[in-house]
Amino acid sequence: MPATILLIDDNAVQAATRQTILKRAGYFVIAVLNPERALEQFRSDEFPAPIDLILTDHVMPCMNGSEFVRKLREFQPRIPILVISGMIEAEEEYEGLDIHFRLKPLLPDHLLASVHRLVTHAE
Repeated sequence: MPATILLIDDNAVQAATRQTILKRAGYFVIAVLNPERALEQFRSDEFPAPIDLILTDHVMPCMNGSEFVRKLREFQPRIPILVISGMIEAEEEYEGLDIHFRLKPLLPDHLLASVHRLVTHAE
């Protein structure tokens, strides 16, 4: 069974592009355009499969990536999280939250390598 990745990005074009890259690599990808909605779905157990990895953007309206991760860690302390941002200084906001941080632009091969490492390490 392929790993299930929750992809959170408010930019629909970027989300669709990453979703396509990940699906072609054999992953089951659930895209959510709003981090608040993703938290609701976690709390309500609405996902069709257990989430093996979360891939999230940092800059999003209403709630940025670090706020999302802090709230998620309250009830999901161990799930692997990969944060992607174009702002190197954003990494500081995730101190102590047990995440993996990558800078944009992230080439497809580098994205897949990071995802593969995190998914296989979590197994």
